[in-house]
Amino acid sequence: MRIQRSREIVAALGLAIVVMGCARGPDPAPAAVKAKAALPPEPVVNHPPSDAQPGQKIEHGELILAADDAHRQLNAQHHSYKVLETRRVPGPVQKPAMKDVRDFALAKGDLDVINPGPGEYVHVMEGQRHGYENLTIGITYTAPGGAPPMHSHKGEESHVLLKGQKVLYALGDKIFVKEGPYIVNIPPGVPHSFQNLDTEVAELVVIFPTNVWEYDVLDYFPFSTPEAKAMAEEARRGKGQSPGK
Repeated sequence: MRIQRSREIVAALGLAIVVMGCARGPDPAPAAVKAKAALPPEPVVNHPPSDAQPGQKIEHGELILAADDAHRQLNAQHHSYKVLETRRVPGPVQKPAMKDVRDFALAKGDLDVINPGPGEYVHVMEGQRHGYENLTIGITYTAPGGAPPMHSHKGEESHVLLKGQKVLYALGDKIFVKEGPYIVNIPPGVPHSFQNLDTEVAELVVIFPTNVWEYDVLDYFPFSTPEAKAMAEEARRGKGQSPGK
């Protein structure tokens, strides 16, 4: 009787453990948990809407301006998209004295932060605010899948990525995947955007030969097309090729 009773108790405990395991549900994949946990916190924009002066509009850390005729005509020379708005860094420009080390050597935390699009933040070193005559630099925090809106600039731009990450580009009428390290040349007025295809944050450096940060947002988002989605999926599976390969 004691042996039979012991067997019944063991069987009951075993059944309870199985039921508890089923009720818990599947654990998330270890790789997914690791990738999510590895992402650093998103930056915080430093210009809230309350910073706007009378007649101004500030959103996602940026000064939003209505598109004027000059910007529309300039863009019309390069593409057929509609200019929705122009964006700049908010706040008055106070030129540094350029006498102390702190005027010449900046930490990333000293820079303005904007949030142009979902998962896309930029630490902006706008030249006119930091003693430069013809240079502006942005350091992006582009989360997996993050992208700025399709946009254009008056002048040329260069993108630099030092890590071996894959980025989907829209440049004019071309869509392609580029894997770092790389440098991408973006001519003046050409519509462009990029999307991070990696599982980690991409820190892309953007460089402009001007001391003003300004861009025009266009009425087209290139990465929602079937072609772009298929290209991104192929690249994530390891089949995407860089231009020229």
